[in-house]
Amino acid sequence: MIICLALLLAGAATAKAQDKVEASVSMDLVTNYIWRGQHLGDVSMQPSLGVSFKGLSLTAWGNVGLSNPGDTKELDLTLGYTIGGFSISVTDYWFDAGPDPYCNYFRYSSGVTNHVFEAALGYDFGFLSVAWYTNFYGNDVNASGKQAFSSYFELNAPFTLGGLDWNATVGAVPFATDFYGTGRFALTNLALTASKAIPVTDSFSIPIFAQLAANPYAKQFYFVLGITLGI
Repeated sequence: MIICLALLLAGAATAKAQDKVEASVSMDLVTNYIWRGQHLGDVSMQPSLGVSFKGLSLTAWGNVGLSNPGDTKELDLTLGYTIGGFSISVTDYWFDAGPDPYCNYFRYSSGVTNHVFEAALGYDFGFLSVAWYTNFYGNDVNASGKQAFSSYFELNAPFTLGGLDWNATVGAVPFATDFYGTGRFALTNLALTASKAIPVTDSFSIPIFAQLAANPYAKQFYFVLGITLGI
């Protein structure tokens, strides 16, 4: 990922005038950390740093629990490429919990690492986006100690209503896996999210979002409120 980022920045130096590297920094504050229908923490801070150029992007994303010291800390690195509506990416998830009791970030050996590597493919039709995610290495193994290749697929439909931006999500796990806590095909994520940017000054606004999320398989229901600060 570091090599790709270096090549990306080097290429920017010789790019045409209309081509430029874009970077972003943001932080979400959320009342609950809900991921694909799973509750992973209470009140949390989620910083993000990204850089992109000509469809290629590298993003760092993290999570730190604020209300519960026992919440798992997380650091994710995603290398992605988008062209038209098609997108492909690889994400390295790291957690401060797992088979490595010392939480050594640079320990990647299968069976003893706290990393999980995931590949993703997606397509955005505008009115509907579809995506498939599969773990291919790291701390996601079955009872026999082999890679479980846990997978998840998701549909998202954005729309506007009542002056707000909305998004409806349907996500499911196609087969049994401990990674998502399922024993079969399972509908794990039904969510409805509404967001709006609240103007503070003529040049500055704060996006606020609210989400109702249900995990029918686990029989759980969540309400999340969050704000985003970014540049």
